[in-house]
Amino acid sequence: MIERLDTPCKGNILLVDDTPDNLRVLSSILTKHGYYLRKALNGEMAITAAHALIPDLILLDINMPYMNGYEVCTALKQSEKTQNIPIIFISVLDDVLDKVKAFQVGGIDYITKPFQLEEVIARIDNQLKIQRLQAELQEKNRILAERNLLLMREIDQRKNAENTLKKANYKLQKLACIDGLTKVSNRRKFDEYLKKEWKRLGLENYPLSLILCDIDYFKAYNDTYGHPAGDECLKQVAQAICQAVKRPADLVARYGGEEFAAILPHTHGKGALSVARNIQREIQQLDIKHSASDVCDIVTISLGICTLIPTGKESLETLILSADKALYQAKQTGRNCYCTYLPQPQGEAFKCGNYQCESLAQTSG
Repeated sequence: MIERLDTPCKGNILLVDDTPDNLRVLSSILTKHGYYLRKALNGEMAITAAHALIPDLILLDINMPYMNGYEVCTALKQSEKTQNIPIIFISVLDDVLDKVKAFQVGGIDYITKPFQLEEVIARIDNQLKIQRLQAELQEKNRILAERNLLLMREIDQRKNAENTLKKANYKLQKLACIDGLTKVSNRRKFDEYLKKEWKRLGLENYPLSLILCDIDYFKAYNDTYGHPAGDECLKQVAQAICQAVKRPADLVARYGGEEFAAILPHTHGKGALSVARNIQREIQQLDIKHSASDVCDIVTISLGICTLIPTGKESLETLILSADKALYQAKQTGRNCYCTYLPQPQGEAFKCGNYQCESLAQTSG
């Protein structure tokens, strides 16, 4: 911290001159004009005085024994404590090279002896005014830097808060779309995604396949093994379906109760059949015992499949209803199988649709 004299004066000035008469004259004049004066007869005294109490300005003679004004100025500028003190040279030397050297070592002004009193006062006042303005500017810059720092911290805090909020909202949205028990998408997500993909694929004229799945004799499983075991069965079946439906664009959802659904964009009928077979294979590999089932001694699943190209001729409800009817037909056929809805020629009623059924036992040889 720079120490300064706390006095109600125009400025604290250090006079450096090896001639006592010069010091007396300048000291008397400047004191009358409201300045506080300190005096030094040589360079070493000047450096010591400047470090002891930082002056607002130094008036420095050049021609002094042992240590001239240039050397004094150089020493002061090399010290971190005194390097910013403005120094005005006062000298009888009037050569251009002398003045150039004075500025090179760090002087801010140069007054030639014999000097005019008005000139000295004007130059001192001007330099002190510049110094005050610089100090004010530095203070304003300091305050501005502090405010900017506070602002940046506030911005960072707000960004962190926004990121935290976004993460929280993302988690909430994810939770709102996930079935709490099975951890696959819930019915709400199913409805939203199916509607979006139906619209998108309608514009692109690509097929959309839907598979509805139902665990065979699940009520009997619950009655036999208890609801905790039933919940665990649902979890395993959901994950098995996810293993079979691997593409990022596909969606597995809990459709309701023991029913699950798989939305397969850009998937034709043969592709949907392949996925259905994979689902049944994954369920079979779970090997969950089911002694109350009428079709097998392990948990099995029935599937209804429908593939449509979304056009103005068909509706989203048609896709869902067709897959549901195919699932119903699979159950009527004996369960543990999948059925595919085959659209009829244009003009025929939906209720006349054909179904193909194939059991797991048949496909596995």
